[in-house]
Amino acid sequence: MNYVGIDWAYGRAAWCAMAESGEVRGEGVIPADEDGLARLALECGREVKGCVEMMSGAIWVKDQLELAGWEVEIAHARKVRDVAPLACKTDKVDARVLAELCRRELVPALWIPSLEERALRERLKRRLHLVRLRTSAKNRVFGLLTQWGLRIPCDRLRATDAMELLETRGVPAVWRRSVAEALAVIELLDERIAPLDRELGPLARADRRASLLSTIPGIGPVLGLTIAAEIGDVARFSSARKLIGYSGLAPRVKQSGQRSRSGELSKAGSRTLRFAAVEAAQGAWRETNPWHLLYADVKARTGKANPAKSAVARKVLIACWHVLSREQPFKPSHPRNDPVPASSSSFLAA
Repeated sequence: MNYVGIDWAYGRAAWCAMAESGEVRGEGVIPADEDGLARLALECGREVKGCVEMMSGAIWVKDQLELAGWEVEIAHARKVRDVAPLACKTDKVDARVLAELCRRELVPALWIPSLEERALRERLKRRLHLVRLRTSAKNRVFGLLTQWGLRIPCDRLRATDAMELLETRGVPAVWRRSVAEALAVIELLDERIAPLDRELGPLARADRRASLLSTIPGIGPVLGLTIAAEIGDVARFSSARKLIGYSGLAPRVKQSGQRSRSGELSKAGSRTLRFAAVEAAQGAWRETNPWHLLYADVKARTGKANPAKSAVARKVLIACWHVLSREQPFKPSHPRNDPVPASSSSFLAA
């Protein structure tokens, strides 16, 4: 049995093969492409346990090597550095470290979703990318009009007489042209997003997880499908705290002796899940929202809306974990008109 560590990069990949005794049987550099992986598979044989750090293309590397008969794990890059901090960090050393971790069965392996789940995630990310571009274009229009003291709804600007309206309100031709260009981008993106919505809608309605998550305030069918796809199998999170840590919404904690304090968000995890949770928290300013008191309390203490949204987003993920773990719809823990503590939790319908 060989244990192979691969430090993959865009142009080349360093590798190291170890025996069960820890002896280095071979190492070198290969092109970071399909031919390079084929050469490596021929040189190391079929009885191989491999390890590659998580990076863009790591899942493809894993799939290609498994076709050659290897057992391959993808290591969490940050946790590898925690397990094996190095004074000298080169590609060659990294490959040796990965091989050693693989030999000792100490690889901090990542959970890899199935191809079907990855395809669903890619569909949702494609839509999210287009929606962000549309929002950027709308913000561009807003910024252009504020230069001339105007606040006109985007729907009104899409009317046929919008440019004449801007001209009568004193907006020069150059700015009117910029507004027209941004509006054209918004219209184009609307045309691209509409078929994606029609495609994802039935998928969301057919997904049991998305239907359950849609019972949580602030989460609609598509956002519920996004959260479900990012979480995957909820059983891999032993607690809601683990899910919050995976999302990167947990604050960093600095502790020394009896003193400890929390800082900014760690942001070490799924960026899409973090975005979806914060998006679901956007409506917490409404009094009908079950986490409105928490939102108002944190905003009053910090004087800022973003920490309040992050606090609510953590509550949303706690609710998501319970909803998916128990397979029960969401229900607030108190009637919405009752005076409850700002940090109150939520339970589920029996």
